[in-house]
Amino acid sequence: MSRPAAVVSGPYAPPSPARELTVVSADGARLHVEVHGPEDAPPVVLSHGWTCSTAFWAAQIRDLAADHRVIAYDQRGHGRSPASPACTTHALADDLEAVLAQTLARGEKALIVGHSMGGMTVMASAARPRFREHAAAVLLCSTGSSRLVAEARVVPLRAGRVRTWITGRILGSSAPLGPVTPVAKRVLKYATMGAGSAPHMVEACARIVHACPRAVRHAWAQVLEALDLDHGVRELHAPTAVVHGASDRLTPPVHARALVAALPHCVGLTELTGVGHMTPIEAPDLVTGRIRDLATTYVTVAGADPEDAHRATPAQIKEGA
Repeated sequence: MSRPAAVVSGPYAPPSPARELTVVSADGARLHVEVHGPEDAPPVVLSHGWTCSTAFWAAQIRDLAADHRVIAYDQRGHGRSPASPACTTHALADDLEAVLAQTLARGEKALIVGHSMGGMTVMASAARPRFREHAAAVLLCSTGSSRLVAEARVVPLRAGRVRTWITGRILGSSAPLGPVTPVAKRVLKYATMGAGSAPHMVEACARIVHACPRAVRHAWAQVLEALDLDHGVRELHAPTAVVHGASDRLTPPVHARALVAALPHCVGLTELTGVGHMTPIEAPDLVTGRIRDLATTYVTVAGADPEDAHRATPAQIKEGA
């Protein structure tokens, strides 16, 4: 059965990159990488989440590529990157380092943005030399560092062993998702998006998620269930902002608050009212705006050292979707 294609029109249709390349990771895994926008513009690196692909960032890429060099890549096994037997947080960190090494000049600084598993990729990379060389600042969207299954609210039961067990079986299922039907979209919307998400947003998310091979989805679900990257958060010394949806069932707000408390250099927590887990698609303008703010502050100022930048108070900012 062929997998669904991304949407072909509207704000979530993936734009054509200025160039494409294949990056080889430390273990030989091959990664599909896209570069959008002017080559001499300030760089922004986008790392997507579990079951997604570069198509997930379509709205951000289309806006930012006007005046930024946007680098987006498919995590191993996702999108156009072939599957690999190595499914570990160590491999995720290897992959991000490989992308940075092949797309940025030595010493060049970028804003690095991670959504969900992409944010976990950043945490896993935090102590790596290549990451520290290139990370001017970080934006973590809808992510967490541990206890993902225990804290998830996709099953409407009280917290405890029963809910955790059922949640683990659902998220870790290797059953095929099948075609993108109205029922499938309702299920996906309930689990991953806010109640007010527009139909075209749900359609875009469903097409991206359903395109992920089920073996890849299952393999990475096992990694996420056992995730413990709390140490990585403490190693993330670059100025780091956090964005989360107040209605997120997959990584509820408790994760965002824990990140803010543990980050060595947090520069703000933005809560998006009425938004679920798929923040870049559900609230594209607000997420893109936060990316622009961070890039302007930490990347585009010539000769600026991110550690000398103003340390913002990590006060919670609530915004409408």
